[in-house]
Amino acid sequence: MSIESQREVAESIGVPVARRHIFLCCDQTKPKCCDLHRGLVAWEFLKTRLKELGLSDQGGILRTKANCLRVCEDGPIAVVYPEGTWYAQCDPPVLERIIQEHLIGGRPVADAVITAHRLE
Repeated sequence: MSIESQREVAESIGVPVARRHIFLCCDQTKPKCCDLHRGLVAWEFLKTRLKELGLSDQGGILRTKANCLRVCEDGPIAVVYPEGTWYAQCDPPVLERIIQEHLIGGRPVADAVITAHRLE
C-alpha cells in the first residue's frame, strides 16, 4: 500500500474532520478489566450508535478498538481525546451518555470519569 493510498483511506474514515477520538478497551488477548463478551458487546454498541447518529466516517468522531488500556479493573475502559478523559464501566448505557454528553455535547460524563489529562 502506498502512502497516497493510506492518505485516501485516512480521508475516507474522517481523519481530516475529526473533533474527538474514542478508544475502547475490548477484545483483549487476556481480559482483565471485564469479561471478553462484555467488552465486545460494548464495542458493537459504540460502533452501531456512532453510525446511526451519523458520527462515523465524515461525522467528526473516530473510534478505535484497543486491546488494553492498562486500567485493568471496572471496565470496559474508554478514553476520549483530545480531552484525555478516561471512563470506567463503559457498558452501553454509559457509552450512550458518553456519546450524547461528551462526544456530541462536549461535556465529560462526570460520574463515570476515572481521570482526565489532556495531551498537548
